[in-house]
Amino acid sequence: MYRTLSTLALSTAIGSAMFAGLAQAQDITLGEVFPATLAGHAYIPALTLITPPADAPADAWISGKFTAGAARVDAPMSLEGDTGGQHGKRGTGIFRPFIGQPLQGFSGFAMERATDGSIIALTDNGFGSKANSPDTLLFFHLIMPNFENGNVDVRETVFLHDPDGIVPFRITYQGTDARYLTGADFDLESIQIIGNDIWIGEEFGPYLIRANLDGRITGLYPTMLNSAELRSPDHPALSVPAQAGADFLLPRSSGYEGMALQPGTGLLWGMLEKPLLNADGTNGPRVLEVLAFDPAQESWTGDRFLFPLGAGATAIGDFNFIDETRALVIERDNGEGDPSLACADPANPKPDCFPNPALLKRVVLIDTADIAEDGTVRRIGHIDLMNIADPNGLARLETAANRDLSGLFTMPFFTIEDVMLYDESHILVATDNNLPFSSGRQLDAAMDNEFVLLSVPELLAAR
Repeated sequence: MYRTLSTLALSTAIGSAMFAGLAQAQDITLGEVFPATLAGHAYIPALTLITPPADAPADAWISGKFTAGAARVDAPMSLEGDTGGQHGKRGTGIFRPFIGQPLQGFSGFAMERATDGSIIALTDNGFGSKANSPDTLLFFHLIMPNFENGNVDVRETVFLHDPDGIVPFRITYQGTDARYLTGADFDLESIQIIGNDIWIGEEFGPYLIRANLDGRITGLYPTMLNSAELRSPDHPALSVPAQAGADFLLPRSSGYEGMALQPGTGLLWGMLEKPLLNADGTNGPRVLEVLAFDPAQESWTGDRFLFPLGAGATAIGDFNFIDETRALVIERDNGEGDPSLACADPANPKPDCFPNPALLKRVVLIDTADIAEDGTVRRIGHIDLMNIADPNGLARLETAANRDLSGLFTMPFFTIEDVMLYDESHILVATDNNLPFSSGRQLDAAMDNEFVLLSVPELLAAR
């Protein structure tokens, strides 16, 4: 069904002459722009905390102690989060370290639902890096948004743990019996369920992780590309100094942001978040590798294709099939905040503006049965998450803007990281709120975890 791209003699760094033109291409066919209408809006408040397991180390009861750089901060709720340098470093009104674990940061939805109809949703690694997340636990949830009242029912939280020592490197809670995993061990970004197994794509390796439904780790699989292991600078085998292009080909925070389960074949297709590096460490062509893994054989098949990023896009946020060949991909830039409040001088931002506003947030429909000779998948079209019709006024949260947003719903967030088929005419899109560091809707308030139901019958019917 798919072209086996290994037969195209790709170089490990995707730097061959065949793909040189892709690096400069500005004429990628984006396909048709389809309408989207808001059909439901629900959210979990930003500051939502959960209790660690009773047998977790005491260290896990206060999370975020290492989010201030080199100095550990022990006093709970003593340090305000901010939006970071590229987004104006404005306070978000939420203080850490937290008492308990933050629920925040949904980084992936499984295509299949749990037996009770719940959505299987993954929480991100904690606070964004190995260094600042050793006291945050890793978990997934069974959730159900209620679009009638705007609430989200978190029915169950399952914590990942490795009592059998499947993970071959030293983990943060190495000397404990349960061996709960933390955000210093893995950065979780995508999730699928196959029978009684949970499969998770992560970024530090990048690895695929297999666990049972109780969160017990049963397998760990490194990424193989052209018979060599693909590594990021956070791979546990690397240490400083490590040379980009030689020791690692994947930039930091660029692993399996999306991992889709293909109906019919049962294959997992892992999509990297960002392009690979060239062998000399420079940026490679603006295409994302998508690699096939066979869960039944526990091995990479060698089949691959490429997702071409549109002009202005920097990364993807999620990837899920809607049938045997067509799939949804979130494509985004790094901006947050409504563009009507863009700073006049981004280099010197004021408190009342966004220095790097959101401009490009899309859900793209691709056809994986249509692969070009250069390995790129066809983009059928997309919807614009910055321009969603809201004729019935279903939006539950206000958006700071210097324009009239009547009848319009927009998602001006840095990280929109979840998309799935909801029913035959709707998709569900949700956010990773990067607690306590991202805003988006407001200048001075942390973003919530939003669940957005979109009516998109034209997009879902497109071929």
